Amino acid sequence: MPGYRAGLASLFERRRFGMKPTLDVARHLLAALGDPQRRAPAIHITGSKGKGSVAAMCSALLVAHGRRTGLFTSPHLVGYRERMRVDGREIPAEEVVRGLGEIERASERLLAAGTIDRAPTFFEVTTALAFDWFARERVDALVVEVGIGGRWDATNLLASRVGVVTTLELEHTDILGPTIAAIAGEKAGIFHPGMVGVLGDLPEEGADVIAAHARAAGVGLWRLGREVALLDRALLARGQSLRARWPGHEEVPLRLSLDGDFQATNAAIALAAVDRFLRADGEPLRSAPAARALARLAIPGRLERIDRRPTTYVDVAHTPESVRAIVRSLAERHPGVDPRSTAIVFGCLRGKDPARMLAFLAPFARTLVLVPVRSERGLPPSQIRPLAAGRFGVVVLAPSAVAGLEIGRAAVRADGLLLVTGSDYLVGEILRARTPGADREEPDLSDPGRAGPGDPAGAGRP
Repeated sequence: MPGYRAGLASLFERRRFGMKPTLDVARHLLAALGDPQRRAPAIHITGSKGKGSVAAMCSALLVAHGRRTGLFTSPHLVGYRERMRVDGREIPAEEVVRGLGEIERASERLLAAGTIDRAPTFFEVTTALAFDWFARERVDALVVEVGIGGRWDATNLLASRVGVVTTLELEHTDILGPTIAAIAGEKAGIFHPGMVGVLGDLPEEGADVIAAHARAAGVGLWRLGREVALLDRALLARGQSLRARWPGHEEVPLRLSLDGDFQATNAAIALAAVDRFLRADGEPLRSAPAARALARLAIPGRLERIDRRPTTYVDVAHTPESVRAIVRSLAERHPGVDPRSTAIVFGCLRGKDPARMLAFLAPFARTLVLVPVRSERGLPPSQIRPLAAGRFGVVVLAPSAVAGLEIGRAAVRADGLLLVTGSDYLVGEILRARTPGADREEPDLSDPGRAGPGDPAGAGRP
């Protein structure tokens, strides 16, 4: 669809970062569209990691309970339309074209009237597009993942019923602040009077900040390890089993097709959040549909096995703690794995902590393949290489993610193990390369503000 391609090319030329913190532009833009974000109650999810998985689980659980559910997540891996779904169905391309056109006209009117002092950013437009489409689809419930932080995120204009903070780590410190307490304060901004909340396993200094903010707003909290319990987790031949418990509910036995103890934790958080959401309508969560929904749920890019010979996983982990979690989970799934038969394909963005991520990866693999991430914020492999010195037996620089994957495959035996990790963008590039027709449907827009190779839409732009 030519209009779809052109619309995305224009959208991705918009700014992403560098704006002063304010909700004014997003607020006026959504008001011009009739405040579609307030048409249905929402579960609003923030956190340093796990929020995308918790959002996917919450959506699946709500759909299983008969709610027509809009899910908004970011970033996308293969295609832009992944970001917004109703009952698992991606937004149609024609709705993207229609919505972007309406938003462009609304923003032009607001700028001409002096109501807003700048054009909406990429994320503000994308958020407005999602909320507008959800309203047109007459959804009963929203599940919305925060972009960055919470307080000043464009999503923080919802009629939220439940707020979730999954985890806290030092991340986006240039935007959110240099300490866990500062970051917690930004994420606590999603809590407003009339809501209830669910917290994951948070560092004490962050949990205290969030609890104080919640008390001031009159938001009652359930916390993992206190009100919410994860019990009897066990590894299965495929996936894992567990039980979860929270106030006013019987223990729920579950099976997840997803690997990783962190996904068991995410499931417990999602169950508690959906139960709190449903109870506002007088309907507690039901164990049978919940168990069916989680048993069949797949989440791309989250410890996802994409090949068997060699066994190849991709994971979007891009913080030290998330990398440590996937290494722990792979060691659990493949006990006694020989580092000599394991390779890592790694790339990350500027502003991340590659030294600490590589420190967690080093005991797991002898071979490290460093690849560029197709983003203007990508950290060149040559700058990562010195951080790998002395940690890996073999370090190779590859010209692209796809080439790096082939080098990694050649470095291990057919019965070996290969992991691709370090960035959403990196995993997205690998998955796009494996998705027939993906590049024919839309341009490679890995990073807003910069066109991909061979895409003239952004030629000559910074």
